[in-house]
Amino acid sequence: MTLAELRFIVELADTRHFGRAAQRCDVTQPNLSVSVRKLEEELGVVLFERTKSGVHPTVLGRDIIHQARRVLSGVSDIRRLAQAGSGQLQGRLSLGVIHTLAPYLLPQLVPYLAQQVATMPLSVSEGMSAELCKQLRAGSLDAILVSLPFSEPDVVVQPLYDEPLVVIMPSTHVLSASQVVDLAALRGQPQLLLAQGHCLRQQVLALLPETVLLGDEINSLETLRNMVAAGQGLAVVPRSAATPGICAASRLVARPLAGAGRTLALAWRASFPRHKAIDVLRRSIQMCSGAYWSFTTEPELTELS
Repeated sequence: MTLAELRFIVELADTRHFGRAAQRCDVTQPNLSVSVRKLEEELGVVLFERTKSGVHPTVLGRDIIHQARRVLSGVSDIRRLAQAGSGQLQGRLSLGVIHTLAPYLLPQLVPYLAQQVATMPLSVSEGMSAELCKQLRAGSLDAILVSLPFSEPDVVVQPLYDEPLVVIMPSTHVLSASQVVDLAALRGQPQLLLAQGHCLRQQVLALLPETVLLGDEINSLETLRNMVAAGQGLAVVPRSAATPGICAASRLVARPLAGAGRTLALAWRASFPRHKAIDVLRRSIQMCSGAYWSFTTEPELTELS
């Protein structure tokens, strides 16, 4: 049994596809398939059920894969402990960001952090909260930026800032004359939603349980805006996704939704040893979000060190 084989089964469990798992592990599909089969033979159990519709962990396989995640996370922490010995701000930091925030924060955050700490390049990836959480626990991500509510055992979660939610609509819509839109005004108005798995979808459903809901297969805010521009309904989105420049390009307007917002938070494993790196990352995120969007949380005035 090797660490590579443990990583193979974890990635295969996450992707449910030999080809995609092999791509993530940077090996050929035959090599990954042979390695998984070899591990099954060594353990004397079947880890995966292979069908025409995909690859699925067996009941026992799920327990073994869960343990494999813990082993890989521990190995990752050992490597980071070694890095921390030569300086917590030395070496790459891996950050995962939810889809509804990444396109708007990362273009500011990546160069800002590089300017603040040149010795700590930021590696970034997008995903849904559940997917990012798996990668965090497996050790392939050092920290993730998610929307609350979010909790996970042995993971520290620190709220960073609040972001208002707004309603986007065509400029000719009757509600465009309002300075602020009340929840009551949206009753009966068709609402476009992101697909299952997006935390923003759940937040909108909690706010508008009685509205006409559309759009189960929309996976990006850009597509959502284009559907609104095409007259298919209204949409509730974060303010960062509906700046005047973004809306003007699609002939849309954005109006604040009364009393509605989301809280963005940074999460990392409690065992992660580079606390100074997390602190610099946290303050950089607050600085970028505050500078560009004037969120309610004021960035700290102390110099990064």
